[in-house]
Amino acid sequence: MWRSVCASVVGSSHAVSATPCQDSGWAQTDVLPDGLHLLSIFVADGAGSALRGGDGAELAIEAAAACVALKSQALPLELDDALAVEVVQAVRDKILAAAASAQLRPRDFACTFLGMLATDGAALVFQIGDGGVVLDAGRGLELAITPMSGEYANMTRFVTDDDAMAILQTRKYAECITKVAAFTDGIQRLALHLADHTPHVPFFLPFFDGLAKASAEQAEQLPGLLVQFLGSPAVNERTDDDKTLALAVRLG
Repeated sequence: MWRSVCASVVGSSHAVSATPCQDSGWAQTDVLPDGLHLLSIFVADGAGSALRGGDGAELAIEAAAACVALKSQALPLELDDALAVEVVQAVRDKILAAAASAQLRPRDFACTFLGMLATDGAALVFQIGDGGVVLDAGRGLELAITPMSGEYANMTRFVTDDDAMAILQTRKYAECITKVAAFTDGIQRLALHLADHTPHVPFFLPFFDGLAKASAEQAEQLPGLLVQFLGSPAVNERTDDDKTLALAVRLG
C-alpha cells in the first residue's frame, strides 16, 4: 500500500571537519493484526552543540520504532495525542537512560524529533524542534506543524529539554494520506518557503512521482539515488548541514 525511502547524509561542513552525520531517520510499513497498513516515519537531528547529539538522534529513532511496534500488536491502534505522548516519552526514557549510564547530562544527547503515523484512513503527526512533515490529505501538499525555532538563527527545541512534553506539538488527520515527506532542518530552506512555512511544491513533486512510477527493480535503487541527491553539489550549495529526508507515497 505504501512505498517509502529514507536517507541521511552528512553535511559538507561536517565532512570537512570529519564530524560524522548526526541525523537519523526511519520509514517503514507494517501490517496491523486487522489487516490495515501502518506507515511509520521518524526523523531526528542531533544538536551540533551536544557532545553526543548524533547518538541521541539514533536512540530517538530506535525508541520510537520499538514503541510503535509494541503498540501495533494490540487493537485498536488509536492515532491520537495519547499515542504521541507515549512515543515521545519512550524516546526520552531511552535517551535519559543512556545519559545516566554514560554519566552525562541528557542535554549531551540533545536532538529534535519528528514523527508521522498513518493508517488507511487516519494520520498523526508529532514534533519537537525544527524540520517538518509535509503531506497530502486531499487538499494538496501542506506543512503539518510549523517548525519550532528560537529568537536567533539555528535555535530550536529538543526532545531532551525539561519541558519537552509540554511543548510537544501534534496534529491529527481523519483523511487518507497519499503523500508524505519528513525532513530535518538541513533541507528546510529547500523544502519550505520560509516566509510563510508553505511547502515548496516543485521540490517534492519529482520525488513523489519517482516513488509512484518506479518499477520494483527501480525501487531498489531509490535509497542510493536519494543519498546521491542529498550529497550533490546542488544541495550542498544551499546547505552545509546534515540532511535527512524520508518520503512515502500511497500506491493503492
